[in-house]
Amino acid sequence: MMSSFKLFTLCSFYVLLVACGNEESGAPILASDPVTDTGGELAPDVPVTPELGKFGIDLTSQNPSIRPGDDFFRFANGKWLDDFELPSDRSNYGSFTVLSDRSDQRVRSIIDDLTSTEPVAGSIGQKISDYYLSYMGTEILNRLGIQPLITGLATLNEIGTQEELVAGFGRAMIDNTASPFGFYVGADRSNPDRHQLVLSVGGLGLPDRDYYLLDTEQYENVREEYVDHIARVLDFANLEDTIEKANKILTLETQIAEHTWPRDQRRNRDLTYNPMTYAEFLAEYPGFNWNAYFAAAGIQNLEDLNVSYPSAMYPIIDLVSNLPVDDWKSYMSYRFIVDNASVLSEEVDEEAFHFYSRILNGVPEQRQRWERGVLRVGALNSLGEAVGQLYVERHFPESAKQQMTQLVENLRASLAQSIEDNDWMNSATKEEANKKLEFFRPKIAYPDEWKDLSSIDITRDNLFQNAQNVREYNYQDEISRLGNPTNREEWGMTPQTVNAYYNSSFNEIVFPAGILQPPFFDPAADPAVNYGGIGAVIGHEMGHGFDDQGSKSDFAGIQRNWWTEEDRTNFEVLTAALAMQYEKFEPVPGYFIDGNFTLGENIGDVGGLSLAYRAYKMSLNGEEAPVIDGYTGDQRFFLAWAQVWQRKYREDALIQRLTSDPHSPSEFRVNGVVRNFDEWYEAFEVTPEDDLYLPPEERIRIW
Repeated sequence: MMSSFKLFTLCSFYVLLVACGNEESGAPILASDPVTDTGGELAPDVPVTPELGKFGIDLTSQNPSIRPGDDFFRFANGKWLDDFELPSDRSNYGSFTVLSDRSDQRVRSIIDDLTSTEPVAGSIGQKISDYYLSYMGTEILNRLGIQPLITGLATLNEIGTQEELVAGFGRAMIDNTASPFGFYVGADRSNPDRHQLVLSVGGLGLPDRDYYLLDTEQYENVREEYVDHIARVLDFANLEDTIEKANKILTLETQIAEHTWPRDQRRNRDLTYNPMTYAEFLAEYPGFNWNAYFAAAGIQNLEDLNVSYPSAMYPIIDLVSNLPVDDWKSYMSYRFIVDNASVLSEEVDEEAFHFYSRILNGVPEQRQRWERGVLRVGALNSLGEAVGQLYVERHFPESAKQQMTQLVENLRASLAQSIEDNDWMNSATKEEANKKLEFFRPKIAYPDEWKDLSSIDITRDNLFQNAQNVREYNYQDEISRLGNPTNREEWGMTPQTVNAYYNSSFNEIVFPAGILQPPFFDPAADPAVNYGGIGAVIGHEMGHGFDDQGSKSDFAGIQRNWWTEEDRTNFEVLTAALAMQYEKFEPVPGYFIDGNFTLGENIGDVGGLSLAYRAYKMSLNGEEAPVIDGYTGDQRFFLAWAQVWQRKYREDALIQRLTSDPHSPSEFRVNGVVRNFDEWYEAFEVTPEDDLYLPPEERIRIW
């Protein structure tokens, strides 16, 4: 579980495909302490036959008894959905998971090779190896129990005054505890070449404010379980009256939730951009010792900042002033224990898993320890880039990068044509849109500059200290950015990540090596399949530059309105209609998709598939695509999109996603999208009698 403010800079600006380049080919520039490969397989050659089926689609997943127009998701994936049993350690499973598991196995092989050779002390290889081994050393962890937290718990217990409480909040991110206020340092939305501190409110332990405020049976059960869980966690520290403390913590967080903005407002860039000088900030938000807060955080001489949720600031300041200090101490102590649970004994770790995975997501069992170790060592804010260097050497063919570069340019041409053909946009806005498109910068597979992680001290026998050292490195890196220019070469994902993203501040689209595999991308697959897979992913990320929020930044990443008033109104009419379509979907009885919260991703999906389809047609140069195994090119294109989103969920996990994930569930990333395409209706002979049918005048095509 990750507390509200544990995300550092690179997580703060991106719109992801599922929850940011130097375009020259060649070997990346290594960090000052390069990783030494210890052997193993080299990067693969380009395959000569598709990995899936005869042409890139696994037709055995289909349920042909279902009409495509009734449920295209199940038509394409129905047999797999009926036959596949979710592993006991997963909340969901699908195409992304298959590739993530493959990536984890490859990273494990890299780590195993390193551990078998005793890397040179102080080298990155030694750090990767020893961090992993320290995580796997459960005998040491179980013997220590909660001992690594004793000093930190004592420090929290010594808090007795408002002044000491404020200082504790200021240290919350580095101490790995909780605070109702938090911050990160990111690109200034008015000047992306400089950094700016962004201050926010948060500190909730449950996934969303709805879990505190709505009285459904599901949420009431979660709240009861939450209190019992908090008490058990506090019992590990031998605290007194733990049930009473747990109830007070729930009450405290509920009061925070009452002032937490609804999720659709939290993603609104107009509402969340409120820059001011530090002097103006102090005058605007009195009643809290901000100088002491930032001093404890190690931040001095702050000149300006952005306040994300201004109307929530006053009531949260009042809570800090009026609630007993002891309640805040209990709140911080609970979070200190549970947020460190994964680096403590198996008993503590199991309790954290029990609530945050078993109760909230319905997952019966933890993943194997080696899998969790790989995820810890290979994470972006861990040693992930160092692991990524070896990953791309072994597993990524450079020819794939060249093919991806060409696909990106084909999608750029498609979007240019779409902008030109739009009848709801005038020439002035089109000129600005084309300029933004021209300045889109793609980053493909891996960074050209690797982060230098050599200063992080890692040993084999102290997991807690290793995690703290990694956290301190990231935190100091975070706050040291203030006063320094931004670095456009940084990545917000590791190469082995199976995902993609758009970064509005740098106007860039990023595709790690991990996603450049089937079913998304297969050099040996039929072109229709690659356009319906990775082509639509490329279009999705490009589309984020022109969705309801990304469209508020210009070609240089500056947040400003570059639209005419009429064109913006036309755009919002289309997006509102799309939001209304999705609000009718009910993935779980009684739980509907939030059309405004998911709007950006839905625009990305509908627009991305539209751009990919146009690019695919352009690639045919006026020729008809061949029929393969009875499937036309258009049919293969849409089936590829449906195959990408093959996924099965546990119900509890799906409910949580509906409140905390801006992406629609996979079923609706298929059915909710294709029903807006005239070409899909023609390809699969969809008629008004079919369940997914929309009258032509109700079909939404924005880009």
